[in-house]
Amino acid sequence: MLGEAARAAGYRLVVRDEVASTMDEARRALEQGEPGKLWIVARSQHAGRGRHGRQWGSPPGNLYASLLLTDPCEPALAPQLGFVAGLALHDAAAGLLGPAASGLRLKWPNDLLLGGAKTSGLLLEGESRGGRLNVILGCGVNIASCPSDTPYPATYLKAVAPEASVEALLGALSDAWARRFAVWSQPGGFGPTRAAWLERAAFLGETITIRLPEGPLAGIFIGLDPIGRLELETEAGRRLIDAGDLFFGRPA
Repeated sequence: MLGEAARAAGYRLVVRDEVASTMDEARRALEQGEPGKLWIVARSQHAGRGRHGRQWGSPPGNLYASLLLTDPCEPALAPQLGFVAGLALHDAAAGLLGPAASGLRLKWPNDLLLGGAKTSGLLLEGESRGGRLNVILGCGVNIASCPSDTPYPATYLKAVAPEASVEALLGALSDAWARRFAVWSQPGGFGPTRAAWLERAAFLGETITIRLPEGPLAGIFIGLDPIGRLELETEAGRRLIDAGDLFFGRPA
């Protein structure tokens, strides 16, 4: 069930037992005229995916959700919604984990880490249709289990919070999204969003490697620029990164 703040803000919920992916369900709803502010949640998926088309394992017990938004912002601002979603997810998980929440960090651009291991991922897709922007935010959270064959270490919430559940996380996440989105939507709203995200950032001030199509690039993670690009201080000077996979340390 959605949280009270989310319902008051006009968000709605559809729950499915099993789907190919909640992203596909959201796209289908859009094609059928869905007006947006719709959460779609599935108990399991058989074709879930992450960034770059990677398969996302989807056994029961974890959260698989997509949020459909119609005309939420100007197209140029849409990538910032990933930071809004990351903050909302951090807020929600922190509320469930209690003291263990000190181990939560946000890994650029869209992962939530717990104790240095990945516990969730976000996928942001957008398209223009009929002169307006439509955005689908996909969210997968490891609650009851996590995969073992991943390029980045993974964990799950129940490992430190045995009472964590899909229902509790969804309610907290939907409320946190409604609050964070309201802040971001105000004039200049990315300023406080950016500051809050950096307070929770993993590896800030440390050496990282960004895997880019042209090869790995190492440097010190020094922040986010005013529109959300990662600032990397390299041996050749400062670089601004729009997208890439982040890993701690220098390339092996």
